[in-house]
Amino acid sequence: MNKSFFINRQSSIKFGIIVSFILLLYAPVLKNLVYDWIYLPDFSHGFLIPVISLYLVYERRNRLSNLSPSGQWAGFGLILFGIFLFFLGKLASEYFAMRFSLIVVIGGIILFLLGKDFYKTLLFPVVFLIFMIPLPSIFIDQITFPMQLLASSIAANLLYLIDIPVLKEGNIIHLTNTSLEVAEACSGIRSLFSLLALSVVFAYLTHKKFWKRVILISCAFPIAIAANATRVFGTGIFAYRYGDEIAQGFLHGFSGWIIFIGAFICLFFVGTILSKIKKNIR
Repeated sequence: MNKSFFINRQSSIKFGIIVSFILLLYAPVLKNLVYDWIYLPDFSHGFLIPVISLYLVYERRNRLSNLSPSGQWAGFGLILFGIFLFFLGKLASEYFAMRFSLIVVIGGIILFLLGKDFYKTLLFPVVFLIFMIPLPSIFIDQITFPMQLLASSIAANLLYLIDIPVLKEGNIIHLTNTSLEVAEACSGIRSLFSLLALSVVFAYLTHKKFWKRVILISCAFPIAIAANATRVFGTGIFAYRYGDEIAQGFLHGFSGWIIFIGAFICLFFVGTILSKIKKNIR
């Protein structure tokens, strides 16, 4: 039996043992994570994130084929740190920490079994997995209400500009025939998370300059806010002219998809403009 076969076999045994242990440890975490993807609309895009991450790994297949595995013991330390973070999150009942620890452990496994070259090559696809993890509720609550107020303010001002009588009280828009509440689901938080994930992978794949990536990713925030304000504005027009039932029915739900597609088109447009900038800015 030659040496390379023995090394490959030894690595396969290590991989099998580690993965089996990780699956056993994280089975409840993965189950609850999928549950959140199904029942938390703000994070329904979570199903797509592992798929995109796997594509990013596939996209690197030529670079990976030219690398030689050289395991690093530092990876084992990273695995231990991830497991420590898991138990720390478990003691504190902090699901984000427990789920984030899985990403740390995956990175540690790559470094421990394959080495730093594989780790560097696969770092972005692994880190990108963070977008599949729902953020802590305390963080969501801190940004949701300000976004509700901002969306309602922009929409109310736009309605006023086209001569529709409107009165805004907090996140409630009063029209002559009905009132619209810009609820949490209408704050734009859902489209913001999805658009942010898309902007990160879009920027990474289409631009090499760091400053261009930063600009493109940063644009996800104002685009998401503007898109959602436009949705509330359109809802206000239909509610004023055709009644609350039409505005809050199928049209309201369907408009969310249309607005999100429009937001991504805007993001693509920004990316196209950045691609045409030839000047080398460091």
